[in-house]
Amino acid sequence: MNERISSKKFDETRSREEDALGISVKKSEDLPEWYTQVVLKSELADYTGAKGFIVLRPNGFDIWEQIKQYFDSKIKKTGHRDAYFPTLIPESLLKRESQHFEGFTPEVFWVTHSGTQQLSERYAVRPTSETIIHDSMSRWIRSWRDLPMLLNVWNSVLRAEIKSTKPFIRSAEFLWQEGHTAHASEEEAEKEVMDILLDYRDVMQGLLAIPVYIGRKSEMEKFVGAVYTTTLEAMMPDGRAVQMGTSHHLGQNFSKPFEIRFLGKDSELHFVWQTSWGISWRIIGAAIMEHGDDKGLILPPKVAPIQVVIIPIIFSQAKSTEVLNECRELEKVLSGAGLRVNLDSRDNYTPGWKYNEWELKGVPLRIEIGPRDIAKRSAILVRRDTGEKESVLLSDIASAAKNKLEDIQSSLWNSASERLRKQTQETNSYGELKRIIDSEGGFVKAPWCGSQDCEKKVKEETGADIRLIPFDEKPGLNSKCIVCDKGAKHLVYFARAY
Repeated sequence: MNERISSKKFDETRSREEDALGISVKKSEDLPEWYTQVVLKSELADYTGAKGFIVLRPNGFDIWEQIKQYFDSKIKKTGHRDAYFPTLIPESLLKRESQHFEGFTPEVFWVTHSGTQQLSERYAVRPTSETIIHDSMSRWIRSWRDLPMLLNVWNSVLRAEIKSTKPFIRSAEFLWQEGHTAHASEEEAEKEVMDILLDYRDVMQGLLAIPVYIGRKSEMEKFVGAVYTTTLEAMMPDGRAVQMGTSHHLGQNFSKPFEIRFLGKDSELHFVWQTSWGISWRIIGAAIMEHGDDKGLILPPKVAPIQVVIIPIIFSQAKSTEVLNECRELEKVLSGAGLRVNLDSRDNYTPGWKYNEWELKGVPLRIEIGPRDIAKRSAILVRRDTGEKESVLLSDIASAAKNKLEDIQSSLWNSASERLRKQTQETNSYGELKRIIDSEGGFVKAPWCGSQDCEKKVKEETGADIRLIPFDEKPGLNSKCIVCDKGAKHLVYFARAY
């Protein structure tokens, strides 16, 4: 019997398997339903009995671990250290920075009882950690020798997102990373803000292959309690933006109410200058939408927990031992070359079923090997992104696999960058801005006078807000605000967002 299924029989077998396992809608026709099916069927996450909350399954957690390891290695090199702080924050601490407290109150879950006993003070279930960390900093920082203090935490936070949830993008509880630092000078703090922003950009672009724009938030959109907020913004295929991460300059807005002071080299007491910054598992959701196709996930190789899956082609018991032994040897070779490899040796599924399952789960590269391949001392490499197949000698397999993975990473980046270019338009006409937002979506660059009244008008009439004020782009001479026709101070990016 020929170990490879005939083309017609293979297509028929695979079609039945896809109906049972695969995605039933096209990404281009119904992105929300496509997205939900991909998240659930690829076993990244699942819903729970608690409204607004999701379960992160092992496949999803593995991706988060890759992101964590990548970013953690960066900040460890610059002296940042991990810590952990309590989940419950006394209301009195939240109130010590009034603007911050007022901004987060609508999103806070409150704990009011211990067993059956009412607590004398309410506790907030951590919506963010500034206040609890700053309370500790006020006891730990005494001298300039204690600075800079560079703390990082990997935890979960809860915000009352109950009505409109979307796995990874918006949920009541989510995993995230948040950094909190204290410095002796404002210059040091501002440098920290930008250094972290650029580290985040490398995570998005270098690891996830998602192009982003960076800049500042407007006063209306900045983090509550911050002097200013810097942001990274990506654009999804449906024309909606995703905030991928933020880095905030807090100035002395928290150090003064929390009395975080240090004795300087001049023997005088000074308030520290602070920053905070964070990314969440939202960036996983963005990667799903950015790169996936009608078959399911496409994971960039650098973030994929499994970069290569090996599928034995066995249709004869007489050949099974030979094929499996060769596959195990191949697994050792690829693992020894530093690749993350999985050998799918399950004997209760057909090769066609396995192909479909691993395509759904987004593994970047598949290797097929059967008796005929072994006889030729070769294997078949199949790319997840294009479906392109190539026969490669086993002696060259490690280098060929590495080259393929690098090319897949680059191809995903190039495709996403081209989409972003097409989804970014510029106009000086308010009518044109409204038309683009309503009919096409994407980013619309436009001149703005800086008035919150004009900013609010755009948001009320279009549903779009200012996603960022870019660092390196300015309005032209004599440019007029797109709303009020007064002199423009900024060139900004408008978009509807998740």
